[in-house]
Amino acid sequence: MYDSISRQIVFTLTARCRDCYRCLRACPIKAIRMERGQAYVDEKRCIACGTCIRECPQNAKSFRHDIDVAQRLIEGGGIVAASIAPSFAAVFNKWQISRLPSALRALGFRYIGQTSHGAYQVSAHVLEIIKRDSSKPYIGTACPAIVNYIEKYKPHLVENLIPIVSPMLAHGRMLKEKLGKDTKVIFIGPCVAKKSEIIRPENKGIIDCVLTFKELMIWLNQKGINLLNCEESSFDEKPVHLAQLYPLPGGMIKTAGLEEDGFDLKLLRVDGINNVKPLIESLPEDSSYTLIEPLFCSQGCINGPGINIEKNIFEKRKDLLQYNKETKETHIIPDIQNEGLFYTEYSREEGIFREVTEEEIEKVFERTGKLDPLQQLNCGACGYDSCRDKAIAVVQGMAEPEMCIPYMKRLAERRTDQIFNTTPNGIVILDKELKILAVNPAFKKFFYCSDAVLGRHISYLMDPAPFEKLITGTTDSLDIVRTHKHYNLMCRELLYILKQEQQIVGIFINITSQQENEKKLKEIKLQTVQQASELLEHQIKMAQTIAQFLGESTARGEELVRKLMSLTEGDES
Repeated sequence: MYDSISRQIVFTLTARCRDCYRCLRACPIKAIRMERGQAYVDEKRCIACGTCIRECPQNAKSFRHDIDVAQRLIEGGGIVAASIAPSFAAVFNKWQISRLPSALRALGFRYIGQTSHGAYQVSAHVLEIIKRDSSKPYIGTACPAIVNYIEKYKPHLVENLIPIVSPMLAHGRMLKEKLGKDTKVIFIGPCVAKKSEIIRPENKGIIDCVLTFKELMIWLNQKGINLLNCEESSFDEKPVHLAQLYPLPGGMIKTAGLEEDGFDLKLLRVDGINNVKPLIESLPEDSSYTLIEPLFCSQGCINGPGINIEKNIFEKRKDLLQYNKETKETHIIPDIQNEGLFYTEYSREEGIFREVTEEEIEKVFERTGKLDPLQQLNCGACGYDSCRDKAIAVVQGMAEPEMCIPYMKRLAERRTDQIFNTTPNGIVILDKELKILAVNPAFKKFFYCSDAVLGRHISYLMDPAPFEKLITGTTDSLDIVRTHKHYNLMCRELLYILKQEQQIVGIFINITSQQENEKKLKEIKLQTVQQASELLEHQIKMAQTIAQFLGESTARGEELVRKLMSLTEGDES
């Protein structure tokens, strides 16, 4: 049924993912690959524990939902059985538990079993194994996240894994033996890692689908099934006393009938990966422990990522213990003769990690300015425990150099310093007492000063009046033009206050040449107007002179014509 769908269990919803690195910090085995600020789950490294799902503040991590797979199994006809993990007693209230079987039957299940039956058989076979051989510390295999972790990250301990299937698989085999091999079994529980367990080749066909309690509630809502409206009914299998404690630390040991009060040198219960890791990493071959029961989730399966309820961990624990107390009369006979039904093998996973050389690590250190051991702060802001771990991850393609906060801070400061030192505008920074904290090269050039002015009052260089307006709160910013005669300088000054830091910043833009150019242009304009006026006046005078000459010439011409006409008239007479 799973052959045609994605095998990846945990993944990122990239639209919601932001540069916070929280999932990387929380991931116990650093299976998060950072690429262009996005956090992706590396399928080969992931152990499907679901820690990142619980920790992501943006809900950008999710797990594969298989409600459609379960729906198709039911629609396919035949017997579909439910195997309910013992932790259901911590998830549902007492009145809900009595109606849960009816709700499951309304979904189409024809048989409602309890995984505690498989858990009981697992503990019985574990007890037989440690009785036969106590030469090494056996590690319980009820938790698939622990099994995944050891196979991928501590392969030398695979031989210590007790060769018994988990309660889920044990119950799945029991149901198919009881109801027929064609029976489809759907496991419902609190664990995301169970989804990875059923796609292992050796487990093929034992469990046909895994749903979390979250998915079950979604499915019930989709079908409009409300537990309030369901009648009370019974499971087809009664819960098994003590096996109901499997979700709690020490539940497997307790079910096996072994007494473990926390002070035993041969039996050890441990929960939470932060406690499991140091134990596994330092477990000697000659350890005094006979049986170690590890659970990946802190406080056990009742704190699994597949549970989505408002109960706190203590309420869940109390409800589970109360339910177990009510089942104290329920017992079954262990089937220790049928070992083949519960036996399995585990294997090492090779080739997951790329080997990294010291030279490659040093290149990353050189790129991020960490060749000096004093610069290797090991602050953990990037999500890795040390700068060396981060450098290895960079070489392996799991991390980016830019994830280092101190490195990016130094880059930002370097760029800020470059702007401060290269801008053509003068910059001065004053404290609340108007004493000079910093000046840039352009400011020094404008006002003929050096770093010797640091610590002096600004009045040493110029009139402090505009700055005083800022410090007294008269205004938050000023945009003024001032002439500094002593420096042959005219500036446009942008002054503003940094209230939180109680500092004043002054930016001085040299407009001296601009003003000089404007003055020259104005003079040229005045000269042009004056010249044009003189030219116009001259032209008028010329016109008047010409007019005068023309008038005199015309008068003389008229006189000459009259004389000629008089002479002509005399000749005629």
